[in-house]
Amino acid sequence: MSERLWGILVDSFPKILVPGLTMTLPLTAIAFAFAMVLAIFMALVQFANVPVLKQLSRFHIWVFRGTPLLLQLMLIFYGLPNLGILIEPFPAAVLVFSLNEGAYCAEIVRAALEAVPSGQLEAGYCVGMSYLQTMRRIVLPQAMRTAFPSLANSLIAMMKDTSLASTITVTEMLMASQRIIARTYEPLALYMEAGVIYLLFSTVLTKLQQIGEKKLGAYTAKEG
Repeated sequence: MSERLWGILVDSFPKILVPGLTMTLPLTAIAFAFAMVLAIFMALVQFANVPVLKQLSRFHIWVFRGTPLLLQLMLIFYGLPNLGILIEPFPAAVLVFSLNEGAYCAEIVRAALEAVPSGQLEAGYCVGMSYLQTMRRIVLPQAMRTAFPSLANSLIAMMKDTSLASTITVTEMLMASQRIIARTYEPLALYMEAGVIYLLFSTVLTKLQQIGEKKLGAYTAKEG
């Protein structure tokens, strides 16, 4: 490795890492939080067979799982201005990632809800709980423990997918890398450096997932 290339990598590392800490991770956290709220709502209305809302949820899932994430970003950021709707890059990215990830997570939570034995609902009714109380205190906590590994994997995948936000001018790690490459003409080394940072973030999230699974496993064993 030449002295020039080594100097470029050392100089560019914080310039790529900082957008990761200030843009990539916040975008991931905010969008996933909204996605989970949407996912739980859609999973619950499907599980309860709520008229109209169930059909709307299925339609949302069908659209956002059936079209590319990149296309969704383009439609929201570049397409909506034709209708007079202007959204700043970061909020547009949060909106799209929330809607997209919510569709996938809704199916994970729905499957987990259906995996809870039906006798749990009956047990809740027997002790005088309403349907909502039974879902909140008994069924949903069990379902979320089942869904946790898949939801954690979705979170990690979405963190990597945030690189697509660079296409709508969000200054995250990939765009930061591209700007440095345009100045230094060292795409291989700089893209690899960005990949290492993504790998670092993914590793941290994976470790947190493992800790969460162990704690949930210990809690489930204690409950049993």
